[in-house]
Amino acid sequence: MYLQLAVVCDEARQVEHGKLDISGIFNDLSAPGFPAKHNMVLVMVIQWGHKDAGGYDFQVDLVGPGERPSMTVQGQTDVDHREPPRPPPRTQIILPLKEVIFPKKGLYRFHIQVKGRSLDGPTLYLVESEKQ
Repeated sequence: MYLQLAVVCDEARQVEHGKLDISGIFNDLSAPGFPAKHNMVLVMVIQWGHKDAGGYDFQVDLVGPGERPSMTVQGQTDVDHREPPRPPPRTQIILPLKEVIFPKKGLYRFHIQVKGRSLDGPTLYLVESEKQ
């Protein structure tokens, strides 16, 4: 199992034939002051092993400066059974995150925990913009 894709964006949706339509990928955010609030979507694609069929709980933590979690989301994903030579199973997870609070400027990291493993997700840099 590994994290094949992990991005933060404005919008994402699953479309036909197993494709993802992702719009507005970003890694940096500006705010006129802190704490700041922002809506976003976290998209993850996990590629599993052929023997990983079943349901798995996952947890996503957004960890900010000082290594304190500022948000936690829990969910579950279902993994299809696939025999070789078919491609390994993949799950596409689209998590809309509403009004995420960023207490202060700095580096924020997404940490994903699934099947007893911790995976590094995308990072966001929060910077203070000049007030107008």
